[in-house]
Amino acid sequence: MNSKKIWLSSPHMGGNELKYIHEAFAENWVAPLGPNVEGFEKDLADYLGGNSYVAALSAGTAAIHLGLIMLGVEAGDEVICQSMTFSASANPIMYQGATPVFIDSEAETWNMCPEQLERAIKDRIANGKKPKAIIAVHLYGMPYKHDEIKSIAEKYQIPVLEDAAEALGSKYKGQNCGTLGDISVLSFNGNKIITTSGGGAMVVKDKALKDRAIFLSTQARDNAPHYQHSHVGFNYRMSNIVAGIGRGQMEVLDERVKARRANFEYYQNKFEKDNGITFVNEPQGFFSNRWLSCILTESFERREQIRLNLQNYNIETRPLWKPMHMQPIFEKYPQYMNGTSEKLFEVGLCLPSGSDLTKEDLDRVIEGF
Repeated sequence: MNSKKIWLSSPHMGGNELKYIHEAFAENWVAPLGPNVEGFEKDLADYLGGNSYVAALSAGTAAIHLGLIMLGVEAGDEVICQSMTFSASANPIMYQGATPVFIDSEAETWNMCPEQLERAIKDRIANGKKPKAIIAVHLYGMPYKHDEIKSIAEKYQIPVLEDAAEALGSKYKGQNCGTLGDISVLSFNGNKIITTSGGGAMVVKDKALKDRAIFLSTQARDNAPHYQHSHVGFNYRMSNIVAGIGRGQMEVLDERVKARRANFEYYQNKFEKDNGITFVNEPQGFFSNRWLSCILTESFERREQIRLNLQNYNIETRPLWKPMHMQPIFEKYPQYMNGTSEKLFEVGLCLPSGSDLTKEDLDRVIEGF
């Protein structure tokens, strides 16, 4: 057996990251400010387009938390959240003392179901509690049904916080994911399409909102010669060193998207004759970065057989996200389900998807089935 570990999604450096880091050391810019932070924010804003203003932060979770604060979410409020996601989408709701209301997926993109969303909003309003915000997620890089979600959000005048943590490089009808929400968030965790080792960003359409995010993320220090604080602040700003990694990564982002999409196509072509394995396809106008290549099997037993076989081959895989409404910490909260996410979790598996995978690596994954 080949002993080389094949990871699910490992970091992949482009080569110029060290240049930016060395510049930061040479200039002694190691604090959570500096030319790399400003440069990384500009790189992201230029890439995203659409009049984007970017605040680089310590994590995508921090960006969601600040986003909820900037949308006015307070203790006792309710926030609608996609159930099929990582817990970082939902945890910041709890930070604010608010109540998460979980919405099931639709089968076409695996993202928030518009029908269940509107059902939930109507029901919450009927119970005297209009939701304060909607957190919609582009799962595994596949855009959610933006037009439908936005239409419902505007109908009931509820802002959308777009969780694009997994979707940098994805597009919806030609518009970059990360620019679709009232406030949008990105993640640069070690396993993302590009990484800063740990980090995230908030994307807004107004410079005043960016300035507000930076103010809150740097301990909300008032403009005074001494340390004075009129608001609760957070230590959420990205460091100049970490931002240097991001600047190098931005130079190869399009290559990383191309490589991940090629992985997906390779798997799809190899399994096209296996009726027991299916993939989520792009609807018309959707473009996924294919951050992770995921399959659906015909049963839980088949999924586990594949997962364990690959584990024995020293290959990392992972079941799809366990829905939030099934998690012990969240199962008591309101939920509007249709059964889709539970079925996806039961039979779905994420395959190795790193942009540094070779053809030999991919073939070894396929042989391990």
